[in-house]
Amino acid sequence: MDTPVLEAHRHGIALARPLLRASVLALAGAACFLAPWTAVTAVGAVLFALAALIAVVGVTRWDRTHLSLTRNALVIEHGFLRRSSASVSLNGTVFEIERPLLGRILGYGTVVAGELEIDCVPRRLTRLLQQRR
Repeated sequence: MDTPVLEAHRHGIALARPLLRASVLALAGAACFLAPWTAVTAVGAVLFALAALIAVVGVTRWDRTHLSLTRNALVIEHGFLRRSSASVSLNGTVFEIERPLLGRILGYGTVVAGELEIDCVPRRLTRLLQQRR
């Protein structure tokens, strides 16, 4: 494998969806604790536990996904118990970078190279990819 030119995680916006889900469940759990019925309090505890699990899984997936750009390829490694990797050669591969409005504001985009699609790629990595075209 080539020496990486740049290594990065996906953009932090990738954490927005799981953390929003966890927050909604935690708020529902808190509302259950305010109810006067004992059975509803147990539901609140389950909702809190589920919220914590969703948050931990989301952060772990984000942390265990690494993007590496070498002189010849873009490499994506992901997984916790079972590590997988995929790579796309930069030589002759047609790829595109899509940036929605929020992506342009916050500094991330989606890289599409053949059948491989990587979302929430940080701006610094997409800039290097654009320079190699």
